[in-house]
Amino acid sequence: MTYCVGLRLDKGLVFMSDTRTNAGVDSIATFRKMHKWVVPGERVLVLLAAGNLASTQAVVSLIDERSKAPEDREPSVLRTPSMYQTARLVGATIREVVANSTPVGQEADAFSASFILGGQIKGSEPRLFMIYPEGNFIEASDDTPFFQIGETKYGKPILVRAYNAGMSFAEASKLLMVSLDSTLRSNLSVGLPLDLLFYERDSYSIGFEKRIGADDPYYQSIASGWSEALRAAFNELPDFPYA
Repeated sequence: MTYCVGLRLDKGLVFMSDTRTNAGVDSIATFRKMHKWVVPGERVLVLLAAGNLASTQAVVSLIDERSKAPEDREPSVLRTPSMYQTARLVGATIREVVANSTPVGQEADAFSASFILGGQIKGSEPRLFMIYPEGNFIEASDDTPFFQIGETKYGKPILVRAYNAGMSFAEASKLLMVSLDSTLRSNLSVGLPLDLLFYERDSYSIGFEKRIGADDPYYQSIASGWSEALRAAFNELPDFPYA
């Protein structure tokens, strides 16, 4: 299991993901779930992955290999004319990998993977997509300004309540940190370290990128401060009038 979030802001895009992959309580490993392709001054693409580890790695590896020598390998995410066409390419790659990984007579669900794709290609606006295991996708909008994949239920309430399109990258990072921390405390299949990335509108470069471990002072302050704030808010609520 995993937990990844992509958030659309007026200022740009923010991404955060955990790194835990497990096949049982005695088999836990760390794998990067955030991947990026950058052509400075022309495009930035960020891809978050959740699902079967072999499938997600195969999809990312295939996309990456086809981007190494664009003149020889097609299709390439470095040549797509728009973010929409990039999302179509990722969807087609998912279908290709799942079809090639599924033995005859076996359900494809065991090899499924889902992705969040975001970024900007020069000449268009920053865009954010969620791409399903079947390869189809939807785009973020004013009504649906963020996407989650993986273990989504524990971290969603804070996003729904506190998100504001006009917030700063610092505020958005705080919001995602609380969302990830809530999930970490509720599900052992999601774990540290976390990967965080900002993309600022029309910059065509990665604005900020950091891996956040358990010993990170800011993460520790958020984890403890959020717990204390919840306890304080709970204590201030009126008691149930049972008498």
